[in-house]
Amino acid sequence: MSKEFNVIIERDSDGYFVASVPSLPGCHTQAKSLDELMERIREAIKLCLEVEGSLSESLDFVGVHQISVEL
Repeated sequence: MSKEFNVIIERDSDGYFVASVPSLPGCHTQAKSLDELMERIREAIKLCLEVEGSLSESLDFVGVHQISVEL
């Protein structure tokens, strides 16, 4: 069985790529390359699903927006 997940990817100040899965709280990982990141996030998703035991309601991806906030 195959299931698709939305993954958010960002780059931190040290140059690492960071991936998180919004529909699986606590499911995130990091790596130096995008190829390694994709392997790691697949593994993290599988582990999160094993611990969770079931899938929660999936959300439809709408988009990503950057918002400026005056500090």
